[in-house]
Amino acid sequence: MLPSRQYVLITPAKNEEKLIVETIASVIAQTIRPAQWVVVSDGSTDRTNEIVEAAAKAHPWITLLALPPRAGRNFAAVVHATEAGVRTLTVKDYAYIGLLDSDVRFQADYFEQVMAAFEASPRLGLAGGVAIDVGLPKDRLPRNRQDVPGALQFFRRECFERLGGLFAIPEGGWDALTCARARMLGYETRLLTHLIVDHLKPRNVAEGGIFRRKWQMGVRDYALGYHPLFELVKCAGRFREPPFLLGSLSWWLGFCSASLGRRHRLIPTDLAKFVRNEQMARLRNTFAK
Repeated sequence: MLPSRQYVLITPAKNEEKLIVETIASVIAQTIRPAQWVVVSDGSTDRTNEIVEAAAKAHPWITLLALPPRAGRNFAAVVHATEAGVRTLTVKDYAYIGLLDSDVRFQADYFEQVMAAFEASPRLGLAGGVAIDVGLPKDRLPRNRQDVPGALQFFRRECFERLGGLFAIPEGGWDALTCARARMLGYETRLLTHLIVDHLKPRNVAEGGIFRRKWQMGVRDYALGYHPLFELVKCAGRFREPPFLLGSLSWWLGFCSASLGRRHRLIPTDLAKFVRNEQMARLRNTFAK
């Protein structure tokens, strides 16, 4: 293996016994395997730990980090588990670091192709494929080609280390902020639309029913400092997504409720300004066409 293609992976997991087997199989099948893969079991009470331990016995480059159970639940826990995994890494001479969810399935040359994108673009700091829920059309790609979902974020090591850590946002959206922060540092971020990854369960399914999940996404967008006009256009553009119109309305009402309640934001002022400037530039470009 070329030193320039050595990478490590971090996977936070909580009670994923039904799906993590598929993720493990996908990583093991890679044409270029990771030098180390740390799976962080965040207080799992099912067979997740047992499944990962069995895989680690057969493949020594897999490491299980089992965290104790914790009270409560929020999206910041994913960040805390991820950073615990990074601190556990024993391999030091890697060129890339990837964050990988425990409920995804992907092709055998996925990471080989991701690294090829980095090799072709020296300023590329963060990239990853498109995660699409199983059962949804695979040709319906996101309009935003700069933000990479947290389930598949893959970093040039220099970029990851310059970030100095991830933002633990209780409402979620740390992945969008990570992409924005990388661009603030001068790196390119890119969604690799030729790499489609199966997401094996609906996004934010633990939040409850679909309307509750849409509402929470609106609350998240407020917490991330999104511009109200951008959010309105964004919600309007999603009216065809199920549940038709009502889902977009729930999303918008979640944003408005957080705004009217002046919900506390953790995002730094300079980052919020950068995010809004990008959003307004995207709107201008959209309406100028």
